[in-house]
Amino acid sequence: MNTLSLVHPKRKTLKSVLFVVIFSFLYQEYRDTSKQQEIEQRRQRDNLFPGVNAGTVVTDSGVMSPPVLQLQLRNSAQSLTLWQNLEAVQASGLLTQLPHKEIIMQEAMFELVTSEASYYKSLEILETHFLRNPVLVNTLSQSDMHFLFSNIEEVMKASERFLMDLEHRIEKSILISDVCDIVYYHAANHFNVFITYVINQAYQEKNYRQGNQQFRDTMAALENHPRVRGLSFTSFLILPFQRITRLKLLVQNILKKAEENSDREANAIKAHQELEKIVKECNEGVRKMGRTEELISIEKTLEFKSKSVPIISHSRWLLKKGELQLMGGPKSTRTMRSRKLYQPVYLFLFNNLLLVTKRSGDKFQVIDSCTRAMLRTEDLEDQGQQLANVFNLKLLENQDERQVNYMLKTSSMSDKLRWMCALTPNRRTRFMSTSTHQADSPQVQCIQSYTAQEPDELSTEMADILNLLERTDDGWMMGERLHDGERGWFPSRVAEEIQNKEVRAQNLREAFRIQQAYESGLHSGAKIGVRAGRHAPKGSIFSKS
Repeated sequence: MNTLSLVHPKRKTLKSVLFVVIFSFLYQEYRDTSKQQEIEQRRQRDNLFPGVNAGTVVTDSGVMSPPVLQLQLRNSAQSLTLWQNLEAVQASGLLTQLPHKEIIMQEAMFELVTSEASYYKSLEILETHFLRNPVLVNTLSQSDMHFLFSNIEEVMKASERFLMDLEHRIEKSILISDVCDIVYYHAANHFNVFITYVINQAYQEKNYRQGNQQFRDTMAALENHPRVRGLSFTSFLILPFQRITRLKLLVQNILKKAEENSDREANAIKAHQELEKIVKECNEGVRKMGRTEELISIEKTLEFKSKSVPIISHSRWLLKKGELQLMGGPKSTRTMRSRKLYQPVYLFLFNNLLLVTKRSGDKFQVIDSCTRAMLRTEDLEDQGQQLANVFNLKLLENQDERQVNYMLKTSSMSDKLRWMCALTPNRRTRFMSTSTHQADSPQVQCIQSYTAQEPDELSTEMADILNLLERTDDGWMMGERLHDGERGWFPSRVAEEIQNKEVRAQNLREAFRIQQAYESGLHSGAKIGVRAGRHAPKGSIFSKS
């Protein structure tokens, strides 16, 4: 196989359209470039045109509208290929015939196709440069190779079939009729391989870290090869999950632009539903594996003095753990001067249970417990250095069926707020949740990716838009991501606030439209999607001429 080729040599390819992407971007580069352009587009709308509604086009007035701005940003020297810049499109005269909204829609659909081509190119490198490398194969046993690469070949086949059908759609007409019907068909029939792959990622990471010296030396040499452009092996391993989540966002982008009650909208809704199912199953599978291992590990460290509490349960998972300082006496001047004003306690907070423990070497002695529903918190004003970052934790009914109060001190203001939010999730946040439909709630856009380090944190990607729920003066934010409703804490350095009220309102309108479309799709069932709602026959229904 020609390693620079996008597809199998027997397949017919559309060189004029897709090879622009093939020879310029690996998917990792494509994704980062695309996200950076989203960030720049929002910055321009936010800062340069504060009075322009984010959803309008006002070309006659001489003001550059956001859609025009989007195309200009994407058309810069470092940007990705545009549909309207293809020779075939320019020669067709379509650009003078189509409404501006339709050109924007064509760009959104074309981005889905070209990004899939770039993704497949990166998968080819994972296969030919790493998986098929004879030196690397000789450093690992057959079982280790299976754990490391999982079912990547099945994932590649799914991507190849998908890309082939997308190519054939463009071959039929350079004016793209739709792509979401193809997305829906493949998501429903072929994309389950993503779930298996993603769930096995924990084994991949473990196997990768435990590789012998020969494996590490070989991997270092392969990573230094010019073909991988300085990218790490692990950046190729995580591609499938990144792609399935990104694909969902690309479909969302098409849905935002689709005319209401149109075939395109119906197909986008159906495709989004299928992708949402896959992403949720991937997330739940990964979480379930990690949660069970974590519960087993925690239970081994616990010592119960009196009433034992069973920890391991399929319906339980850890939300937060850590050491706090428990006030040991009354708030008198004499006590405050004492070094024993506080004594350390270690809390294990699960989704339905709190354990209050004391550390003893590698063990934790459980001194109290309470169901999470019976917890209440109260913020206390700072009263000097020793009484800073203090809050009250009330157990309405503890393990002894008594009400107990604990006055707890944290290491920082953000830590105090994070503990209070975790202990009492229904507690009112400083800013309103997206679900309250507040038109002018503060929002931020992520300008860097962030990987969660604690259970109460949120992993974010560049260009994510979040509704801001809490903010601390020492560098932390709590947000709710608009496109999936996930919430958690993240460092404020990875995000910047969206200042433009119209941009914020537009973001909310788009999020609500997607949510409403999704809910209406669930109610109407098979009536939406590939219009008749019939099951497609086995094999590809789009590749046949």
